[in-house]
Amino acid sequence: MSSTIFFEILATNWHIISLFFMISILYSSVGFGGGSSYLAVLAFTGIAYVQIRSTSLLCNIVVVTGNVFFFYRRGLYTWKKIAPLVLFSIPFAFIGGYLKINQTFFFILLGCILLFAAITMWVSKTPPATKDNTQNLDLRKNASYGSLIGFISGMVGIGGGIFLAPLLHITKWDVPRKIAATASLFILVNSISGLIGQYFNPEFSIKWGITSVLLATVFIGGQIGSSISNTFFTAVQLKKATAILIAFVSLKILWNYLY
Repeated sequence: MSSTIFFEILATNWHIISLFFMISILYSSVGFGGGSSYLAVLAFTGIAYVQIRSTSLLCNIVVVTGNVFFFYRRGLYTWKKIAPLVLFSIPFAFIGGYLKINQTFFFILLGCILLFAAITMWVSKTPPATKDNTQNLDLRKNASYGSLIGFISGMVGIGGGIFLAPLLHITKWDVPRKIAATASLFILVNSISGLIGQYFNPEFSIKWGITSVLLATVFIGGQIGSSISNTFFTAVQLKKATAILIAFVSLKILWNYLY
């Protein structure tokens, strides 16, 4: 990319780049990728919806890869519990990403899913588990969680952490730090699988100019977020603020496509 094109992209899309930078810092500070918020921002840019999904997943991959290594070094992965969630989600995320859906259906589905996620994040008041739960090894339950969330995530272009984490907190699946670690790994593998599925879709396309700038932006933001971790933002504060943003955008999307 020439310097002229680079600066032109910066001048034209500075507001999008700034939002992506802030989102990547906030989400990575608690172990998430920010896919739902990337989708929310991109939904109003005029970028083709098939490009929105792929761009969001690429940004997810860049942000959460660092988080996964961070959590792995701290021994926060209980592989017997995580394996069913992750392994069953991969093929379903691929199928969801491969599906050919029209623009109206995509945005209505996106609006409904974002609204559901926002409400879930806002109303959830279940106190977190206070000690490691190594006994919660229900294979069928974990496999069903992974399959359903993987399919939906691949179809709309997010990693699925925004659905998985509230579910695991509500069911007291494990302590918060292990849920955050699990969500990061889940987001990473589902984003990769969903992106591969989209690649095999005949309509797959990426606008590499702006996407490259956004990837560099979220990489820097993700590194900053991982380093500050929970120093400045509590999980509750981020959850409430994100719920408001996602609810607003989801209602606007649904209004535009249902009326």
